[in-house]
Amino acid sequence: MKKFLVVAGARPNFMKVAPLMREFRRRMEQGADVSVLLAHTGQHYDEKMSANFFRDLDIPLPDVNLEVGSGSHAVQTAKVMMAFEELCEQEKPDWVVVVGDVNSTMAAAITARKLGIRVAHVEAGLRSGDMSMPEEINRLCTDAISDLLYTTDRIAGENLRREGVAESRIRFVGNVMIDTLYGSLERARALPPVNGLTAGNYAVVTLHRPANVDSAERLSALLGVISEISHQVPVLFPMHPRTKKNIESFGLQSLVEGNGHIHVTEPMSYLPFLSSVAGSRLVLTDSGGIQEETTVLGVPCLTMRPNTERPITCECGTNILVGDDVGRIRSAFSDVMRGAVSRRAIPDLWDGRAAQRIVADLIENH
Repeated sequence: MKKFLVVAGARPNFMKVAPLMREFRRRMEQGADVSVLLAHTGQHYDEKMSANFFRDLDIPLPDVNLEVGSGSHAVQTAKVMMAFEELCEQEKPDWVVVVGDVNSTMAAAITARKLGIRVAHVEAGLRSGDMSMPEEINRLCTDAISDLLYTTDRIAGENLRREGVAESRIRFVGNVMIDTLYGSLERARALPPVNGLTAGNYAVVTLHRPANVDSAERLSALLGVISEISHQVPVLFPMHPRTKKNIESFGLQSLVEGNGHIHVTEPMSYLPFLSSVAGSRLVLTDSGGIQEETTVLGVPCLTMRPNTERPITCECGTNILVGDDVGRIRSAFSDVMRGAVSRRAIPDLWDGRAAQRIVADLIENH
């Protein structure tokens, strides 16, 4: 019997492991001689950032929660490695399956490989070229040591080949995040609008990256232009804890409070957030996965970063890189409002069946 240990650590991981876990269990019900365990590292442990997602995505509670909690990058990575090593020695899996690019992804991959356990990386090959991003370091390290690299798009495969990765390790399978979107969209659209907002007549904002929110000057500039936008179209702003803390410590509350056009909420679980994005006029974000979701949904996305590890969303979809340049944000917003931003295509294999391809490959070929 093959034994698989699937790892999730933070909010973006949950949407990626959901279709994998469902497909593993479907294959087991059909008689496949495999077993699968889901390990939650606890990197995100807040109720709104973790447990709600398991409920929304219909994932059974994890078999194991390592409960590592927060800390600096080094502390968090070390905690995951120590706890995950003990779990691997206890369970002795044949494969560890990691997803995405958070600290837990890299930590679990390194730990497994040092124990001689094979590693599969789902969402491999994404590159921003920006080594100031912790996620870029995690991606490079994880891809370098993984046995199998499951890619979401053509560009990711090209990145790996350029780095000298053997073709035998690369599998182009599509995007598990989009599997989850397609599987959840009907339920999401049935939800009532948040704060009574009118479909097609509001913007969604997410803002959390340290480069944007840890600088008072940059955060002030971004909040200022978001405030400007809110006078033309209402803004829904599910606020990340880090962003909230910095807005308060920098004394920037007046930029998001009091004008009546910015609707600040607590972090949202998956289904309400997907509903909000699907019904929006546009999204302003510094996130990664939202660039992909908006591409499929056909919703214009202004990405407040100087680069993206998902350039396919700019090539095929609705994503526009605007960085922290207030002028570029205003200009792109104007383009959206006059209908000049549209999707050209949905990337190849973003068809809702990526998890089926991954699990079939793992079970049948390895």
